[in-house]
Amino acid sequence: MIRQCRLDNGLTLLTETMPDLRSVSLGVWLRRGSRHEPAEINGISHFIEHLVFKGTEKRSARRIAREIDAVGGQMDAFTGKEATCFYIRVLDQHVDLALDLLSDIVRHPRFDPDDVEKERKVIFEEIRMVEDSPEELIFDLLYAALWPDHPLGRPIQGTEAGVAAMDRERLSAFFAGSYRADQMVLSAAGRLDPERVEAAVRDAFAPLPRAEPAPAAAPPRGQPALVLRDKPGMEQLHLCLGLGGLPQAHPDRYALMVFNNLLGGTMSSRLFQKVREERGLAYSVYSSVSSYSDSGFQSVYAATSPASAREIVTLVSAELRDLKATPVTIQELEDSKENLKGNILLNLESSYSRMSNLARKEIVFGRQFTLDEILAGIDAVDAGDVQRIARGTCQGDQVALVALGPTQGLDLRLSQLAF
Repeated sequence: MIRQCRLDNGLTLLTETMPDLRSVSLGVWLRRGSRHEPAEINGISHFIEHLVFKGTEKRSARRIAREIDAVGGQMDAFTGKEATCFYIRVLDQHVDLALDLLSDIVRHPRFDPDDVEKERKVIFEEIRMVEDSPEELIFDLLYAALWPDHPLGRPIQGTEAGVAAMDRERLSAFFAGSYRADQMVLSAAGRLDPERVEAAVRDAFAPLPRAEPAPAAAPPRGQPALVLRDKPGMEQLHLCLGLGGLPQAHPDRYALMVFNNLLGGTMSSRLFQKVREERGLAYSVYSSVSSYSDSGFQSVYAATSPASAREIVTLVSAELRDLKATPVTIQELEDSKENLKGNILLNLESSYSRMSNLARKEIVFGRQFTLDEILAGIDAVDAGDVQRIARGTCQGDQVALVALGPTQGLDLRLSQLAF
């Protein structure tokens, strides 16, 4: 059973009771991410996410780690483009400890100057790690190529120069302005007593003030782009194609999910079968959807030898042309929909996934809806919907192509994407 309440200060609390489990997952979700940062402090949300674990007014970093380890719990956080999350998963008898820890780190971080300097070095290493991880780096390059003049195009972790310029005062000021009650959603799922959780949340978060109203953000405008990033020491060439997409709450979101799934979302998808199984051109090839509050894009990724790059681009282009021109078969459509429904059901079997699901629905849609509503939305997609998505999102004026690796002498042009 799902329960919702809103504190007087605007914080939203969502709980879902799952009595057959022994675990409880709790998360504090902030409606703020790298998108909401000024350009000169890009990466500050991610920096703060690191720092809250370094100590609070009453706990050291060592004590935070010891308390969660002592009960066998799991505690972590992540920063996204439009949200930041801090979460804990524990056995049901340790819910009080989990709530106390969560409220402490997101309400009373210490921002000790020594911790700031130490964590700055950790983030430098994380940025360098992305540089050494081509499958991560190429998506940062794709965002920057598609949306070069928009906050969504900037890397979540920031740059070394930007992180180097952030001092304790700027970090504290950004934290104070962002970590406000009406910008928070606290979600909890598992074997819990919802009334007890609500009482504890009210005690911990009621004093937190509201935020000042934020100015409306403009959506990004995509543009065609070709980026060749040379990394001569690499063996493989990594390719990433960006296409048009949809915002998260768009009425056609289910049709987009089905389209992406049959294009490159599964082992039986068109791209996996054509590129890997039939031609042997890549070990890894897939498509994915990235959606935000007011925009989105699709991507196709493949890692291959430089000599095969043009052939892969030609194959991808041909599949997109075919999806625009010819309705998919009934069997292909039904297989894609059943795969999607199965994945959704399987992914909701843990307390963590249910906790995340509660928060994301609230942040994106402002309401909770049943699993039956989601499954019905997928079932309602027909071949005409898939073709309409293909025609609407696969347009030459929305395309970005990024190649990362040994690009010297590489003959790639946007005109080769003739769909």
